[in-house]
Amino acid sequence: MTQKTNDVEHESSYIKAYEDVELLKKDVMRPVRMELEVLKPEIYLQHFGIKETIVCFGSARVREEKEAKEKIAQAEKALAENPTDQKLKNQLEEAKGLFKLSRYYDQARQFGKLVVKNAGDRFAVVTGGGPGLMEAANRGAFENGGRSIGMNITLPHEQRPNPYITHNLAFLFHYFAIRKLHLVMRAQAIVVFPGGFGTFDELFEILTLIQTGKKSQIPVILVGKEFWSEVVNVKALSGYGVISHADVEALNIVDTAQEAWDKVAAFYKIKNR
Repeated sequence: MTQKTNDVEHESSYIKAYEDVELLKKDVMRPVRMELEVLKPEIYLQHFGIKETIVCFGSARVREEKEAKEKIAQAEKALAENPTDQKLKNQLEEAKGLFKLSRYYDQARQFGKLVVKNAGDRFAVVTGGGPGLMEAANRGAFENGGRSIGMNITLPHEQRPNPYITHNLAFLFHYFAIRKLHLVMRAQAIVVFPGGFGTFDELFEILTLIQTGKKSQIPVILVGKEFWSEVVNVKALSGYGVISHADVEALNIVDTAQEAWDKVAAFYKIKNR
């Protein structure tokens, strides 16, 4: 385009490349967007001196016991008005299941507290930044003066960061792969509370990284014996020979926040305060 006068509105070609948002959104710019998504959190985390983290995974759907009870009451009321509605029956079943898991909200919150109480500033507590059990772990660290990090991601249904994340340590990702990179690269322990597809995806990717030597050996702890023994049969995988006995031993299954922290403390020889 030929520029005639200074008051003529210019075409997009005349915008500086690093200021051209529409350019960055184009498919051809995906590698650049991914690099930016790697670099931005790295800059912030380096600025705040965060080198070691403990990562907590768990369902966004699991809430505190009081709220879980309210969900059951709401589902029962709706079903009473429409007793043949299968969708409402499913919602009641889901609400009851989530109520059974609601005790893990307190356990995740307690675990965040134990990290700060016993390790001080050594570890930052990191979650996916959303509600539910992620919120609980962030909350336990945040309420006790620890560094609390949230790594959220854009989803079809908007998910805002929970309110228990340290200022300027809430991050928003577009790419799951880059988010996982930042969740794992500083992790000194992984603590996994009950969850669904997303939690399983994160857990098994980390186990694969450890198994293949892409990630050094660190504690991987599953909290909730009843839940994990019912939904995952790792010993059966070993029995079929598709994983080794050493892979099974890499998993620690416990029932409480204190047990989970004790595993971390023993691995790093940290004396509890």
